[in-house]
Amino acid sequence: MEEELKCPVCGSLFREPIILPCSHNVCLPCARTIAVQTPESEQHLPPLLHPRGPAPPAAAPGPGPGPGPGAAAGSAACLDSECAAGGGGDHADKLSLHSETDSGYGSYTPSLKSPNGVRVLPLVPAPPGAAAAPRGAGPASSSLTCPQCHRSASLDQRGLRGFQRNRLLEAIVQRYQQGRAAAAAAAKCQLCDRSPPEPAAVLCEQCEVLYCAACQLRCHPARGPFAKHRLVPPPGPPGAPGGDGGGGKGAGGGRKLPTCAEHDLENYSMYCVTCRSPVCYQCLEEGKHGKHDVKALGAMWKQHKAQLSQALNGVSDKAKEAKEFLVQLKNLLQQIQENGLDYEACLVAQCDALVDALTRQKAKLLTKVTKEREHKLKVVWDQINHCTLKLRQSTGLMEYCLEVIKENDPSGFLQISDALIKRVQVSQEQWVKGALEPKVSAEFDLTLDSEPLLQSIHQLDFIQMKFSVTVPPVPLLQLEKCCTRNNSVTLAWRMPPLSHNPVEGYILELDDGDGGQFREVYVGKETLCTIDGLHFNSTYNARVKAFNSSGVGPYSKTVILQTSDVAWFTFDPSSAHRDIVLSNDNQTATCNSYDDRVVLGTAAFSKGVHYWELHVDRYDNHPDPAFGIARINVVKDMMLGKDDKAWAMYIDNNRSWFMHCNSHTNRTEGGVSKGATVGVLLDLNKHNLTFYINGQQQGPPAFENIEGVFMPALSLNRNVQVTLHTGLEVPQCVKQPKVPNN
Repeated sequence: MEEELKCPVCGSLFREPIILPCSHNVCLPCARTIAVQTPESEQHLPPLLHPRGPAPPAAAPGPGPGPGPGAAAGSAACLDSECAAGGGGDHADKLSLHSETDSGYGSYTPSLKSPNGVRVLPLVPAPPGAAAAPRGAGPASSSLTCPQCHRSASLDQRGLRGFQRNRLLEAIVQRYQQGRAAAAAAAKCQLCDRSPPEPAAVLCEQCEVLYCAACQLRCHPARGPFAKHRLVPPPGPPGAPGGDGGGGKGAGGGRKLPTCAEHDLENYSMYCVTCRSPVCYQCLEEGKHGKHDVKALGAMWKQHKAQLSQALNGVSDKAKEAKEFLVQLKNLLQQIQENGLDYEACLVAQCDALVDALTRQKAKLLTKVTKEREHKLKVVWDQINHCTLKLRQSTGLMEYCLEVIKENDPSGFLQISDALIKRVQVSQEQWVKGALEPKVSAEFDLTLDSEPLLQSIHQLDFIQMKFSVTVPPVPLLQLEKCCTRNNSVTLAWRMPPLSHNPVEGYILELDDGDGGQFREVYVGKETLCTIDGLHFNSTYNARVKAFNSSGVGPYSKTVILQTSDVAWFTFDPSSAHRDIVLSNDNQTATCNSYDDRVVLGTAAFSKGVHYWELHVDRYDNHPDPAFGIARINVVKDMMLGKDDKAWAMYIDNNRSWFMHCNSHTNRTEGGVSKGATVGVLLDLNKHNLTFYINGQQQGPPAFENIEGVFMPALSLNRNVQVTLHTGLEVPQCVKQPKVPNN
């Protein structure tokens, strides 16, 4: 997290951090250093900052004194106060001196360089003989260029004080300093041979090691690769003068409530959504925020905290995966080392058995194994270094965000929350697909063939991926991907790892659901298969085997799959008559025609007991809708039951009839109206079909001795609309049926 707490200009922990308009932070002293002043008289500008056109006339020499030692201090103070003020049109002209045309990026002449590599433009003294501008006669305009994104911002009359202080960041830095100081209260050299070790004299920020003076000269000289390392004094104990932990209030101490930058006596109470900044009551009454969209400060605080926490969840998951991936890579290193040593030993034994003729060839083969191992190690180390860097960046950002979330300053949090949320999202997007997968395998695809005769010894070489072709091994069923839905089952499998035998296809077998013989249901190259049209409430056994040119491999383990107890289905738009109109996810049906049209369900039944209901949503002009079952090839442009492919009950508002092959039987009193419910009970164990009206059986069992495969069916015209309800349990209590009239 320390990288998040360092100023991009000075490279040290933030001191009095301020928030730039681009959401980045810099120290207030560093901001004074990198700010660029543009006096009213342009003669003090560096050559590259002079505007095009003739130079203004030089100021007449005056009796006043030239710039003295206090000029720089006065300029720095000017940045913080009224010296940055300027008129409207003049201010725009001055700002154009620091910005590229329509780009918004500042440009200046780099002359100095900070410890962190940021170019700094110092104030340019007046040329000799030039008179100092009278006090208040020439207001100056200033701009500040962000050292990270290089966007320029113009300072108003308040100067740098016009930028808001990042109180949350300041508190986190203070808490971090105190924690680091407490951890290193008695800083000792970490490389001393003496007991006890000598007190530490310096701390290397890159090595993160404490050195005493003697060990620093011996182990960390200021030359070679160590010349670029930064040595700083070791952290002192808490409360020590100049130490990291001293001189400030604790994080848990009382903190003054933040006041409005425009109105010093008013506390922040609202949040301006348009300007994305907290405001006070007077800002709404008399300021520029009066007509903006504003919301309660506490509500926006909680909302942005929730957004940041949600974004952190993704980074946290990726960081966890990265840690596991690093463990996997380190294990891979060990396996590569072990396997490489095993291959070398095996190679030496085989070469020694071939006596003198193999001596020269042995060296060549050893070189190939060593190169293969070094290549794999290099690839894995590169992955480790790359992943470690990303993990450190993500972990640091995550820890910093968690510290920000702990803060109870809504306005301070909202000042930086948008930028943090974007950074967290960008950090999550860095973990692209495939980034957490090893690029090499721990196995060495090198096989030494020691069979050839001695005269072939000079042609001896490694045979890579040239294995004798045998039958494939046992496929592994992926149980986490195997599932059932309604009367269909899905199975998935894969070949075991490190299997070198080729596979040309797979054979999937399934029994009949009653413990009978297996039968082939799929033959092909895919490793995922879905089988439809099975029996409901049945238990199936499945197994798979692989085959190639050498033959068929052994069966996998048998997996047991249970289909659904009840059927969930809808109306089938693919097989419905074109006049049928479906809605409500294909659960509600009506018709565009005055003639009866047929629509089927998406389920098919051949065994078991099944029950579904149809609710009458609309019933006009006493039509005769028909409910029942049918074959897949039923005629769909006439009433259900008029051909030999359907078994139905058609009903009006007073009575009903059963119909099959256009034969009308068992007229029963009692009809339907809007709001009525028609139940259909298909019992394929007893091979009969029964109907219900509003929970009461309508007549005797309508049809008996029915066998085969049936689909739910319905016929209706434009005067009727019904909604299908499925997944229902079979009624346990059947009311006494009505007695038919004939």
